[in-house]
Amino acid sequence: MAAGNRNRILVITPTYNESMNIKEFIPAVLAIDKKIDILIIDDNSPDKTGDIVEKMRRRNPRIRLMRREKKLGLGTAYVAGFKRGLEEGYGYLFEMDADFSHKPEYLKMMIPILVKEKEEVVVGSRYIDGVSVAHWPLKRLILSRGANMYASMITGVKVKDLTAGFVGYSREVLLSIDFQRIKSSGYAFQIEMKYRCHQGGFSIKEIPIIFTDRDKGLSKMSRGIILEALLRCWGLRFSRKSANLKARLKSKEKR
Repeated sequence: MAAGNRNRILVITPTYNESMNIKEFIPAVLAIDKKIDILIIDDNSPDKTGDIVEKMRRRNPRIRLMRREKKLGLGTAYVAGFKRGLEEGYGYLFEMDADFSHKPEYLKMMIPILVKEKEEVVVGSRYIDGVSVAHWPLKRLILSRGANMYASMITGVKVKDLTAGFVGYSREVLLSIDFQRIKSSGYAFQIEMKYRCHQGGFSIKEIPIIFTDRDKGLSKMSRGIILEALLRCWGLRFSRKSANLKARLKSKEKR
Protein backbone atom coordinates (compact mmCIF):
# COMPACT_ATOMS: atom_id res chain seq x y z
CA MET A 1 0.00 0.00 0.00
CA ALA A 2 1.40 3.39 -0.97
CA ALA A 3 2.30 6.02 1.60
CA GLY A 4 -0.35 8.28 0.07
CA ASN A 5 -3.10 6.00 1.42
CA ARG A 6 -2.70 7.05 5.05
CA ASN A 7 -6.45 7.64 5.29
CA ARG A 8 -7.23 3.92 5.16
CA ILE A 9 -8.17 1.92 8.26
CA LEU A 10 -7.11 -1.59 9.28
CA VAL A 11 -9.19 -3.59 11.76
CA ILE A 12 -7.05 -6.30 13.35
CA THR A 13 -8.82 -9.32 14.82
CA PRO A 14 -7.08 -12.36 16.35
CA THR A 15 -9.08 -15.57 16.15
CA TYR A 16 -9.07 -18.98 17.76
CA ASN A 17 -12.13 -21.16 17.13
CA GLU A 18 -14.41 -18.41 15.84
CA SER A 19 -15.99 -20.34 12.95
CA MET A 20 -19.49 -19.65 14.31
CA ASN A 21 -18.96 -15.87 14.17
CA ILE A 22 -16.44 -15.06 11.46
CA LYS A 23 -18.71 -15.37 8.39
CA GLU A 24 -21.00 -12.68 9.78
CA PHE A 25 -18.38 -10.59 11.55
CA ILE A 26 -16.13 -9.77 8.59
CA PRO A 27 -18.91 -8.44 6.28
CA ALA A 28 -20.38 -6.45 9.18
CA VAL A 29 -17.06 -4.66 9.75
CA LEU A 30 -16.37 -4.01 6.07
CA ALA A 31 -19.87 -2.58 5.58
CA ILE A 32 -19.17 0.27 8.02
CA ASP A 33 -16.82 2.20 5.71
CA LYS A 34 -15.24 1.57 2.32
CA LYS A 35 -11.91 2.73 3.74
CA ILE A 36 -11.79 -0.24 6.13
CA ASP A 37 -9.77 -3.38 5.47
CA ILE A 38 -9.62 -6.28 7.92
CA LEU A 39 -6.74 -8.49 9.00
CA ILE A 40 -7.62 -11.79 10.66
CA ILE A 41 -4.77 -13.41 12.61
CA ASP A 42 -5.67 -17.04 13.16
CA ASP A 43 -3.73 -19.28 15.55
CA ASN A 44 -4.38 -22.55 13.71
CA SER A 45 -7.95 -22.87 14.98
CA PRO A 46 -9.06 -26.52 15.24
CA ASP A 47 -12.52 -25.49 14.00
CA LYS A 48 -10.98 -24.29 10.68
CA THR A 49 -11.64 -20.58 11.19
CA GLY A 50 -8.55 -19.89 9.07
CA ASP A 51 -9.89 -21.93 6.16
CA ILE A 52 -13.18 -20.03 6.23
CA VAL A 53 -11.35 -16.70 6.15
CA GLU A 54 -9.10 -17.90 3.33
CA LYS A 55 -12.14 -18.62 1.16
CA MET A 56 -13.57 -15.20 1.94
CA ARG A 57 -10.21 -13.54 1.24
CA ARG A 58 -10.10 -14.98 -2.27
CA ARG A 59 -13.35 -13.20 -3.07
CA ASN A 60 -12.62 -9.89 -1.38
CA PRO A 61 -9.30 -7.97 -1.57
CA ARG A 62 -10.19 -6.00 1.56
CA ILE A 63 -9.74 -9.15 3.65
CA ARG A 64 -6.26 -10.16 4.81
CA LEU A 65 -5.26 -13.33 6.63
CA MET A 66 -2.23 -14.13 8.74
CA ARG A 67 -1.93 -17.77 9.81
CA ARG A 68 0.19 -18.84 12.77
CA GLU A 69 1.22 -22.40 13.59
CA LYS A 70 -0.21 -22.51 17.10
CA LYS A 71 -1.93 -20.50 19.81
CA LEU A 72 0.61 -17.80 20.69
CA GLY A 73 -1.48 -15.32 22.66
CA LEU A 74 -3.47 -12.18 22.05
CA GLY A 75 -0.61 -9.77 22.64
CA THR A 76 1.74 -11.32 20.08
CA ALA A 77 -1.11 -11.46 17.55
CA TYR A 78 -1.82 -7.75 17.87
CA VAL A 79 1.86 -6.84 17.71
CA ALA A 80 2.20 -8.87 14.50
CA GLY A 81 -0.90 -7.14 13.14
CA PHE A 82 0.35 -3.68 14.07
CA LYS A 83 3.68 -4.30 12.36
CA ARG A 84 2.02 -5.51 9.19
CA GLY A 85 -0.44 -2.62 9.16
CA LEU A 86 2.34 -0.07 9.59
CA GLU A 87 4.41 -1.71 6.85
CA GLU A 88 1.44 -1.53 4.49
CA GLY A 89 0.91 2.16 5.21
CA TYR A 90 -2.37 2.27 7.13
CA GLY A 91 -3.07 5.53 8.93
CA TYR A 92 -5.42 4.11 11.57
CA LEU A 93 -5.40 0.68 13.19
CA PHE A 94 -8.07 -0.90 15.40
CA GLU A 95 -8.15 -3.84 17.81
CA MET A 96 -11.45 -5.70 17.77
CA ASP A 97 -12.88 -9.07 18.87
CA ALA A 98 -14.63 -11.39 16.41
CA ASP A 99 -17.42 -12.54 18.73
CA PHE A 100 -19.62 -9.41 18.37
CA SER A 101 -18.96 -8.34 21.96
CA HIS A 102 -17.54 -5.30 20.15
CA LYS A 103 -20.37 -4.21 17.88
CA PRO A 104 -19.11 -3.10 14.44
CA GLU A 105 -21.48 -0.12 14.37
CA TYR A 106 -19.45 1.56 17.13
CA LEU A 107 -16.71 2.06 14.54
CA LYS A 108 -18.92 4.80 13.09
CA MET A 109 -18.31 6.80 16.28
CA MET A 110 -14.71 5.78 16.93
CA ILE A 111 -13.20 6.40 13.49
CA PRO A 112 -14.12 10.13 13.33
CA ILE A 113 -12.51 10.67 16.73
CA LEU A 114 -9.16 9.72 15.21
CA VAL A 115 -9.69 11.06 11.69
CA LYS A 116 -11.61 14.29 12.26
CA GLU A 117 -11.04 15.17 15.92
CA LYS A 118 -7.37 14.17 15.64
CA GLU A 119 -7.32 12.29 18.94
CA GLU A 120 -4.48 9.78 19.03
CA VAL A 121 -6.11 6.82 20.82
CA VAL A 122 -9.81 6.00 21.15
CA VAL A 123 -11.13 3.38 23.56
CA GLY A 124 -14.57 1.75 23.47
CA SER A 125 -15.21 1.85 27.20
CA ARG A 126 -17.53 -0.28 29.30
CA TYR A 127 -17.13 1.90 32.38
CA ILE A 128 -17.18 5.55 31.34
CA ASP A 129 -20.93 5.90 31.95
CA GLY A 130 -21.37 3.62 34.92
CA VAL A 131 -21.32 -0.02 33.84
CA SER A 132 -22.33 -0.92 30.27
CA VAL A 133 -22.12 -4.71 30.07
CA ALA A 134 -24.84 -7.13 28.98
CA HIS A 135 -25.23 -10.83 29.79
CA TRP A 136 -22.31 -11.11 32.20
CA PRO A 137 -22.64 -12.99 35.49
CA LEU A 138 -22.17 -10.79 38.55
CA LYS A 139 -18.91 -12.53 39.48
CA ARG A 140 -17.27 -11.68 36.16
CA LEU A 141 -18.54 -8.12 36.25
CA ILE A 142 -17.09 -7.57 39.73
CA LEU A 143 -13.80 -9.12 38.62
CA SER A 144 -13.54 -6.92 35.53
CA ARG A 145 -14.52 -3.70 37.30
CA GLY A 146 -12.17 -4.43 40.18
CA ALA A 147 -9.31 -5.28 37.82
CA ASN A 148 -9.68 -1.96 36.02
CA MET A 149 -9.71 0.04 39.25
CA TYR A 150 -6.69 -1.92 40.49
CA ALA A 151 -4.75 -1.43 37.24
CA SER A 152 -5.45 2.30 37.17
CA MET A 153 -4.34 2.72 40.77
CA ILE A 154 -1.09 0.76 40.31
CA THR A 155 -0.06 2.17 36.92
CA GLY A 156 -1.30 5.72 37.41
CA VAL A 157 -3.12 5.70 34.04
CA LYS A 158 -6.45 7.49 34.41
CA VAL A 159 -8.37 5.42 31.86
CA LYS A 160 -11.54 3.85 33.25
CA ASP A 161 -11.44 0.76 31.04
CA LEU A 162 -7.77 -0.19 30.93
CA THR A 163 -8.54 -3.78 29.97
CA ALA A 164 -10.75 -2.75 27.02
CA GLY A 165 -9.98 -4.62 23.80
CA PHE A 166 -11.85 -2.32 21.41
CA VAL A 167 -9.23 0.33 20.71
CA GLY A 168 -8.17 2.51 17.78
CA TYR A 169 -4.71 4.05 17.29
CA SER A 170 -3.30 6.62 14.94
CA ARG A 171 -0.29 5.51 12.94
CA GLU A 172 2.00 7.92 14.80
CA VAL A 173 1.17 6.34 18.16
CA LEU A 174 2.08 2.83 17.06
CA LEU A 175 5.26 3.99 15.32
CA SER A 176 6.43 5.42 18.65
CA ILE A 177 6.03 2.17 20.59
CA ASP A 178 8.92 -0.26 20.96
CA PHE A 179 7.07 -3.53 20.47
CA GLN A 180 10.07 -5.55 21.60
CA ARG A 181 9.43 -4.28 25.13
CA ILE A 182 5.86 -5.61 25.14
CA LYS A 183 5.72 -9.17 26.40
CA SER A 184 2.16 -9.23 27.72
CA SER A 185 -0.87 -11.11 26.45
CA GLY A 186 -4.56 -11.03 27.32
CA TYR A 187 -5.73 -8.30 29.70
CA ALA A 188 -2.12 -7.46 30.52
CA PHE A 189 -1.46 -6.53 26.88
CA GLN A 190 -4.39 -4.12 26.85
CA ILE A 191 -3.21 -2.49 30.07
CA GLU A 192 0.37 -2.22 28.83
CA MET A 193 -0.58 -0.67 25.49
CA LYS A 194 -2.59 2.07 27.20
CA TYR A 195 0.26 2.58 29.67
CA ARG A 196 2.77 3.02 26.82
CA CYS A 197 0.45 5.50 25.11
CA HIS A 198 0.02 7.44 28.36
CA GLN A 199 3.77 7.49 28.98
CA GLY A 200 4.30 8.74 25.45
CA GLY A 201 2.05 11.72 26.12
CA PHE A 202 -0.60 10.72 23.59
CA SER A 203 -4.23 11.74 23.99
CA ILE A 204 -6.58 8.89 24.94
CA LYS A 205 -10.33 9.42 24.55
CA GLU A 206 -12.87 6.96 25.90
CA ILE A 207 -16.34 6.66 24.43
CA PRO A 208 -19.17 4.62 25.98
CA ILE A 209 -20.12 1.32 24.39
CA ILE A 210 -22.37 -1.50 25.49
CA PHE A 211 -20.30 -4.67 25.74
CA THR A 212 -22.37 -7.76 25.02
CA ASP A 213 -21.03 -11.17 25.98
CA ARG A 214 -20.64 -13.60 23.11
CA ASP A 215 -23.64 -15.61 21.91
CA LYS A 216 -21.57 -18.20 20.02
CA GLY A 217 -18.29 -19.91 20.82
CA LEU A 218 -16.35 -20.12 24.06
CA SER A 219 -14.68 -17.38 26.11
CA LYS A 220 -10.85 -17.36 26.12
CA MET A 221 -10.70 -16.06 29.71
CA SER A 222 -8.54 -18.04 32.17
CA ARG A 223 -6.98 -17.67 35.61
CA GLY A 224 -3.56 -17.39 33.99
CA ILE A 225 -4.64 -14.36 31.96
CA ILE A 226 -6.00 -12.67 35.10
CA LEU A 227 -2.86 -13.40 37.12
CA GLU A 228 -0.62 -12.07 34.36
CA ALA A 229 -2.54 -8.79 34.33
CA LEU A 230 -2.27 -8.37 38.11
CA LEU A 231 1.46 -8.95 38.10
CA ARG A 232 2.20 -6.90 34.97
CA CYS A 233 0.70 -3.79 36.55
CA TRP A 234 3.46 -3.86 39.17
CA GLY A 235 6.08 -4.47 36.50
CA LEU A 236 4.94 -1.33 34.67
CA ARG A 237 4.92 0.69 37.89
CA PHE A 238 8.45 -0.37 38.81
CA SER A 239 9.72 0.27 35.29
CA ARG A 240 8.30 3.80 35.52
CA LYS A 241 10.05 4.41 38.84
CA SER A 242 13.29 3.02 37.43
CA ALA A 243 13.05 5.31 34.40
CA ASN A 244 12.39 8.32 36.65
CA LEU A 245 15.38 7.42 38.82
CA LYS A 246 17.69 7.14 35.80
CA ALA A 247 16.45 10.51 34.56
CA ARG A 248 17.20 12.14 37.92
CA LEU A 249 20.67 10.59 38.04
CA LYS A 250 21.45 11.83 34.54
CA SER A 251 20.23 15.28 35.50
CA LYS A 252 22.57 15.35 38.52
CA GLU A 253 25.51 14.23 36.39
CA LYS A 254 25.00 17.18 34.04
CA ARG A 255 25.12 19.70 36.89
